[in-house]
Amino acid sequence: MKKAPLLLAALLASAAALPVIAQDMPKEAPGAPDPARITGGTYKADPYHTQVGFDVLHLGFSQYRGLIGDITGTLTLDPKKPAAAKVSIDIPLEGIKTTSADLDKHLKAADFFDATKFPTAHFESTSVKVNGTKAVIAGNLTIKGVTKPVVLDTKFVGAGKMFNPMTKATTEQVGFEATTTIKRSDFGVSYGVPLVPDAVPLTISVAFEKPA
Repeated sequence: MKKAPLLLAALLASAAALPVIAQDMPKEAPGAPDPARITGGTYKADPYHTQVGFDVLHLGFSQYRGLIGDITGTLTLDPKKPAAAKVSIDIPLEGIKTTSADLDKHLKAADFFDATKFPTAHFESTSVKVNGTKAVIAGNLTIKGVTKPVVLDTKFVGAGKMFNPMTKATTEQVGFEATTTIKRSDFGVSYGVPLVPDAVPLTISVAFEKPA
């Protein structure tokens, strides 16, 4: 019986903090598509705002989409030498999500990603070719212990400094979006082929941050 008053008190405290947080929020978006805002250094992926999305044709009837979050990794970047950038990303396959809990469970099972045995996919860049605010990033992708080369078509989204009213910290942020298509059977994920296509388009949205 004591839990209800404690829960109510916590909710009231959270509600009381909202006006303060709202006052701390910036009046306009702190990020902008201006490469001059990038100071360089080593950035860490923001796991709350970094996602890998996939898209498959389900049995010829509909496009079915899923998402993986809680991604970690690093970006080492010198704005004077963008082609020397290095990217390393870890993707937790236990975090795969669709709109079906049963499908999520199946995707994590041995038929697909076998996430208990192989909990993480990994990408490591090998080269970066820059053209204005776009880049072609080549690298190696490892899924289920199998490593294959992939190429990411990447575009710069924005950069800037942001004060987080929750953590009370200011960070420099830089964001990118990339696309690629992988052949899942190359990585031992061939269940359902060809009823569900072998080629899977991926969209990667990455936010990196470092202390300002």
